[in-house]
Amino acid sequence: MNCDELLSLLNEYVDGETAAGLCVEFERHLAGCNPCQVVVDNIRKTITLYKAGEPYELPLAFRNQLHAALRARWQQTHTPAAPPPPTP
Repeated sequence: MNCDELLSLLNEYVDGETAAGLCVEFERHLAGCNPCQVVVDNIRKTITLYKAGEPYELPLAFRNQLHAALRARWQQTHTPAAPPPPTP
């Protein structure tokens, strides 16, 4: 198994939906591939944090910056375009 194959099966593996034979190949690849180990560990940690369900309070400055960026993006996509100039 190479890295691309591992990444294409990652969701099924993390969800425990991978066939036993593929799990063996998956684990064998992970044992020798540090970049893939990092990806799988990060996904597992993300899932664990998500399942814990505890909210994370964003720092005020970051939250304000995020809200401003979201507002600006929303206005870009929801502001009607100016009508084209009249043709002579």
